Amino acid sequence: MPHFLLMFLATVALAAFAVARPVSAQSETPVSQCQMIARSLPSVTFASLAAETALQVQTTANEEVRITYVGHSTFFLETPGGVRIATDYNGWFKPPALPTVVTMNKAHSSHYTLNPDPGIDHVLHGWDDASDRGADHDVVVGDAYVRNVPTDIRGWGGAMEPNGNSIFIFEVAGLCIGHLGHLHHELTEKQYAEIGRLDVVMVPVDGGLTMGAESMSRVVQRLRSALILPMHRRGPRIGQFLAMFGEGFDVVTDDSATMTVSVRSLPKRPTIHILSGV
Repeated sequence: MPHFLLMFLATVALAAFAVARPVSAQSETPVSQCQMIARSLPSVTFASLAAETALQVQTTANEEVRITYVGHSTFFLETPGGVRIATDYNGWFKPPALPTVVTMNKAHSSHYTLNPDPGIDHVLHGWDDASDRGADHDVVVGDAYVRNVPTDIRGWGGAMEPNGNSIFIFEVAGLCIGHLGHLHHELTEKQYAEIGRLDVVMVPVDGGLTMGAESMSRVVQRLRSALILPMHRRGPRIGQFLAMFGEGFDVVTDDSATMTVSVRSLPKRPTIHILSGV
């Protein structure tokens, strides 16, 4: 089934079952469309809908998210509603504008800062030293819902720290966008379930500082995202990463560091899109 048709039907299913609802950052935990679609799509029955519901689906499908690769593991997302998000924000890979929301991971100092710009409204750490369960974020800012799935990290001595970092997931304009952060291990079934569907996934391809290319490629193939954006890129290692994928994946090399994506514009085949930058 073409990816857009799958997305359209999934969004219609969500509307029919009324699983999404407005919520503020201070109110109850919102329902994740990414998780709900992933869980209910195989068994859902698609009902006929009123005209206003179809119009809502069409509008969401046309809304675009602007994604800029700033460098290393920092991407800058701009939502249709004007929310600006910077991933793995460290203060010295400068986004083109002051972010509204920043996410951080603590594996290395290039993935966080303890002195973020005071003008940033929401600073989300991917770790919580006070909790054995790690960080727990469910934040709605404007038209973006930001949540996280904790993962373990490898310390300097080689031992693993449980729940020391996070995969951050951004749900906006009908899209599920995931940033794998400094991922040090293949994911568990529980973590895949907590992530749900990802239309766009940002993947570290350093070949060893996070995980080897073979392990990382297994994670990417299991997530089945339509759009794969390599990050944390070092020298020829991106070539080693690309070699792990067969004819089922397309590869695009972009002269620009910026792209726009919407539900409607997602590629029909899984595509590794290499934005300009380092």
